[in-house]
Amino acid sequence: MATAISAAPETLHTLPTDLVRQIQWRFADRYDLQMLIQSVRAVARGPVARLVAAGGRNSHEWTEQKSELLEYFDKSGITAVFMEPEQGGFIAGPKNLALALVAFELAWVDGGAATGSLAGCLALAPIHERGTPEQRDHYMRLAAPAQPGEERRPWRGAFCLTEPIPYVGVDTGMLNGKLRVESWNPGDEPILHVEKRGRFITNIGFANFVTAAVDSADPRIKGSCMVILEEGDPGTFDRGTPTRKLVHQLSSTGDPIFSLRIPASRIVGGYDIKDGVIVPRFSHSEVIEAVFRRTRVTVGVMTAAKLLSAVEPIIRYQRGRFRGAEMATPGSIRYELGLQQREDALHRLVDVWAAGEASASLGFAASRLFDELDPIEREIDEQLTQRGITGARARMKIFREAWDEAVKLLDLPAYDAQRAKLEADPMLRFVQMDSLADVLCPATKLWNTGFGSQMMREAVSLMGGYGITEDCPGFLGHKWMDSQLEATYEGPEAVQRRQLSVTMTNPVFLAQFRNWVREMREIAATHPGTGACTLATAMLLWLWSIDHLQHTSDADGSKLYHSARQGVTFPLADALCWLVAARCQILDVLELERRGGEDAALADGLHGLLNFMSDLCHVQTARASGEAGRICAELVFGYNRHPAWDAEGYKSCYRAEDLDELESIMPGIAACALDVIATDGSHAGKAGPCAGCAGLQQFQVLRSRLDICLTGCRLAKDRAAEAISKIMIPEALDYPA
Repeated sequence: MATAISAAPETLHTLPTDLVRQIQWRFADRYDLQMLIQSVRAVARGPVARLVAAGGRNSHEWTEQKSELLEYFDKSGITAVFMEPEQGGFIAGPKNLALALVAFELAWVDGGAATGSLAGCLALAPIHERGTPEQRDHYMRLAAPAQPGEERRPWRGAFCLTEPIPYVGVDTGMLNGKLRVESWNPGDEPILHVEKRGRFITNIGFANFVTAAVDSADPRIKGSCMVILEEGDPGTFDRGTPTRKLVHQLSSTGDPIFSLRIPASRIVGGYDIKDGVIVPRFSHSEVIEAVFRRTRVTVGVMTAAKLLSAVEPIIRYQRGRFRGAEMATPGSIRYELGLQQREDALHRLVDVWAAGEASASLGFAASRLFDELDPIEREIDEQLTQRGITGARARMKIFREAWDEAVKLLDLPAYDAQRAKLEADPMLRFVQMDSLADVLCPATKLWNTGFGSQMMREAVSLMGGYGITEDCPGFLGHKWMDSQLEATYEGPEAVQRRQLSVTMTNPVFLAQFRNWVREMREIAATHPGTGACTLATAMLLWLWSIDHLQHTSDADGSKLYHSARQGVTFPLADALCWLVAARCQILDVLELERRGGEDAALADGLHGLLNFMSDLCHVQTARASGEAGRICAELVFGYNRHPAWDAEGYKSCYRAEDLDELESIMPGIAACALDVIATDGSHAGKAGPCAGCAGLQQFQVLRSRLDICLTGCRLAKDRAAEAISKIMIPEALDYPA
C-alpha cells in the first residue's frame, strides 16, 4: 500500500541579505540611504573594528587613534547626515531613518563609535528643532565637513544636560546650571553669564561648541532655557577629567566646567523682552522634549544591531566547538554541528534572533514614523503661529479638541464616505501620528535597550567562556557591557515607563490600538504561521486590563491607575512594549512577502526565508503574549485581598450539612465544591477560601483563550532551530576579531 510522504517545508538557506533588510525596513527605493549604509559599513567594519581589535577600548582617554575616527566619519558622509544639502549635507528632508541606519551599522561593531558619531547630531538637535533660522544656518554650516576647496575643520558639538553628582540623573527638570545678566546697556544686546557643570558629557574632549541647559538665577531672566557655548567665549571652558567608563570607550566622555560670558542671541530659539525681562521662547524642557522624542529611537536601534550581529558569531562558535577533538572527525555530526546537535543551544539562539528582529522592526518603524511626522508637525506649527496660538498649554488645548474627531475617524469603517474628508485634515493626521510617536519612541528606548541587554547576556552565554574574552568574535562581551549603558542614555527605564504611562492612555492611541487588533485578526486569516492571532488576543487582554485598572480601586479603596501607582502603570507599559514590538516584526515579514516577490534577486529562496521569518514571528509573539498575559493577570487579580477564614470568607463556602442535602437532589455536586466548612467548623489547611472572580469573568475567558492561542508556537521554534542548524554562513566575519 502506497503511503504519502510529506515534504519538509522549505526554509532559510543563508543569512538575510542587504536587499532583504532594505525591503523590511522600507528603504529599497532610497538609493541615497543604500549608498550611505555601504559607506558607513566600510568605516564600521574597517577602521572602527581594527581599533577595537587593537585594544582601543582599553583606555578611557581620548587618544590620537580614536580621534582619527572623526576624519573617517567626515569622509564617509556620517558627519553630514544631519545637515540639509544647502548646509553641506546630502539628504534633503527628514533624516530620522537615515540616522537610525547609521547608528545600526556602527553599533553592529561598536556602540561607542555609534554614540560618538550621534553625539554631534544630539548637540545640533536643540538648534535644529527649536533654534532660530540664523542659529540653524550658522551652526549647521560650521559642523558640516569642509567642501572641496575649503580649508577649515568642521566644528564638533556636545550636548550638556546632565548635572554633576549628586544631581546626576535625579530629574531633567532640576538644573544646577545658572544664567545671569552680566551687562545690559540701553540699546545693546544683553551679555549673559553662564555657570554650568556637566556630568558624563559625550564628545566633550574635542567639542568646539556645547548646547547646555541652564536655569535663571536673575530676576531679569524668566525660567529655564538652552544656550550655545563656544570654546572661544570669554571665561572658563574646561573640558574636565575623562569619565572612567567601563563601556563605550571609543567615545569621548568627561565632566566639564563652564563659566562663560555669551551674547543673549545664543539662547536657543531666541528670546523676547517683556517689561524689562528676558523671556526665552522655549524652556529647556520644551527643547529636550522635541529632541529626545527622536534621538531616543536611535539608541534603541543600537541595541537591536548588537543582537542581530551576534547571530553569525554564535553559529560559527557552536558548530566549531568540538573541532580538533579526537572524536570530531570531518563529516561526523559532532564535527559539522558541534553544540548545535543539542536542542537547547539552538532554541536559545532562536530566542536571541527573534528578539533582535522584533527590536529592529520596532526601532525602524519609529524612525519612519518620525520622518512622516516631521513635515506635518512643521506645517501645524506654522498654522498655530499664524493664528497666534503659542505656549505649550494653548497648543495642547487645540490638540485635545482634535482628539475626538481623530477617534471618530479611526472608528469609521473603511468604506465610510466621511473618511476622505476627515483624512484630508492635516490636524487630524497630525494628532494621530503624534499620539503614535509618543508611544513608539519611549517603547523603542525601553524595550530595545532593557530587554535587549538581557538578551545580549544570553548571547554572550551561548559563546561559553569565549564570550567574555577580549578576542571574542563579534566583540560580544563588549556589546553586552555597552548595552547596559545604552539602557540609561537619554533617560533610564523609569523615565520611559513614566512617559508611556501618560501617552498610552491617549484616546487617539487607544483607537489605533483597537484597529491593530482587527488588523492582526485579518493577518491571521491569511498568515496563521506568524502568530498574529495570538497577538490579537493578547492585545485584547491588555485593552481590557487597562480599562479595568483605570476604573477600579484596590482592596483598600485606593485608585489603581494613578501616576503615583507605578506598580500598576509601569508593568502595563512593559506589557505594551512587548505587543508593539511583535506587531512591527509581523508587519515587516508581510512587507518582505509583498515586495520580495517583485525582485528577481530574491526569487530563489524567498519562500524558505519567509517561512523562517514567520516562525521567528510566532516565537516572539508567543513570548510577548505570555509576558503581557502574566503582567495583566498579576495586576487584575493582585490588588484584591485574598479571602480569610472569617465571617466574610465563610459566605463563599459550602457547609457540610447543606452539601449533604444538595447531594441528594444534585448527585455529584460535592465533587465540585472547592471549600467546605465541616460541622465542627474545621476547614482545609490553607490561608483562606479560594479567591473568586466576581466581575472578572471576561478577563478569565480572554486569558484562557490566550493560553490556547499559543498552540503551535513550540513547533515553530523547533522548525526555526532546525533551520539554523542547516543555514550557510561565510567562512569568516567580515571584520577582524
